[in-house]
Amino acid sequence: MGLDRLIEAIDQKQNPTVAGLDPRLDYLPDFLKQRAYTEYGQTLEGAAEAVWEYNRCLIDALCDVVPAVKPQAAYYELYGWAGMRTLAKTIRYAKDKGLFVITDGKRNDIGTTMEAYAAAHLGETDVGGERFAAFDGDALTVNGYLGSDGILPLLDICKQRDRGIFVLCKTSNPGSGELQDKRIDGTPVYAAMGDRCERWGEDTRGAFGYSAVGAVVGATYPEQLRELRERLPHTVFLVPGYGAQGGGAKDVAGAFDQNGRGAVVNSSRAILCAWKKEECDPADFAGAARREALRMKADLTAVL
Repeated sequence: MGLDRLIEAIDQKQNPTVAGLDPRLDYLPDFLKQRAYTEYGQTLEGAAEAVWEYNRCLIDALCDVVPAVKPQAAYYELYGWAGMRTLAKTIRYAKDKGLFVITDGKRNDIGTTMEAYAAAHLGETDVGGERFAAFDGDALTVNGYLGSDGILPLLDICKQRDRGIFVLCKTSNPGSGELQDKRIDGTPVYAAMGDRCERWGEDTRGAFGYSAVGAVVGATYPEQLRELRERLPHTVFLVPGYGAQGGGAKDVAGAFDQNGRGAVVNSSRAILCAWKKEECDPADFAGAARREALRMKADLTAVL
């Protein structure tokens, strides 16, 4: 129940890192792209195949280091139906390797439309009485700013299928404060959203005391991160903004509880592009990603 499987995976690997799989084509070594283009053409299908090969190699290199991966749906939708097939293959392969998968889709709607998103990404689709998992992620990022109508359709699936959600709360981008820092009756909007996460997750708490309803809280706002950790004792934080966006280990330390639990820290570009930073042989891109993930693990665990 709740996000116990994620917490258990973090404990097992002693690493609160999620590797973001946000594969822009210019992150990929040329030899991977050329191999895919030779077979499929310099087309959307060729690009999607190159991304799939890239992801597969990264997952193989990272699966014993990180507990989770987070594919960002936009980087797959970019390549049309072929990209969505790569997203589905990536999720399935990562789960087969024992990784917890957070699909970063930031879905937001109400009623039957949100039920359809929930079924697509966390649940099952009914086809004439037969049920099939479409994407089958373990958790999904969602936008809660339509209120309970956009969240409640997800919670039944979370309970039935042991899934979780991460609700946008205090995001890492520079413009987040334009709305999220505004006050309602003296309470910042981000804190009001966090309070909602606590209420939405009340009856989904698991063995560690955390619910199935997590919150997205950025590393780039360490004061708010600490504030929300105290305010939301049953909410797991997904923490973007580490690394390329400027957040460091000391910035994210406030996301964790006294037991070193309660948060998972995302790194995308720093891991995906580690081979460029190292200036190593492009054929060793997955090895460079692994080395960066190990560096990040040491960086985080040193302050926890």
